Amino acid sequence: MLTAAIKKKRVEKLRSNILRRLKIFVKAQFSAFVCGMCDYLIMILLTEFLGIHYTVSIAIACTLGAIMNFSVNKIWTFHSKTSAYKFSLPQQLWRFIFVVVSSIGLKILGTHILTEYVHIDYKISRLITDALVSILYNYMLQRYWVFKDEFRTGR
Repeated sequence: MLTAAIKKKRVEKLRSNILRRLKIFVKAQFSAFVCGMCDYLIMILLTEFLGIHYTVSIAIACTLGAIMNFSVNKIWTFHSKTSAYKFSLPQQLWRFIFVVVSSIGLKILGTHILTEYVHIDYKISRLITDALVSILYNYMLQRYWVFKDEFRTGR
């Protein structure tokens, strides 16, 4: 049987792990939101003021937003003082490029489907698609594949 002290220590460790994971998730979503708003505004400017089709504007804006997002995620969101990244910078860049290119494809496809077939304005379609892609796709791949910790799957 476990003693009360051992049980308490396990509960504290579990609580600490949950809080650490929640903190990383919140930081990742904040980073995605800030960078996403920049890329969303660029998309609006390109489409509304320069007359570029929204799918092309999404590709351009997402690329610019991704550059900003990579920097923020590497330095702040997923950075750990106690453990190094498993992959080198070039490896992280190639993995990140894969995530970004596929993410842009998902965003273009989702926005196009919602705009053309569900008849939702492209600005709203983009927000819906971005939220889904950000949480269900980008976060998971960036945390566990691009910026993976050297010693653990999570930090």
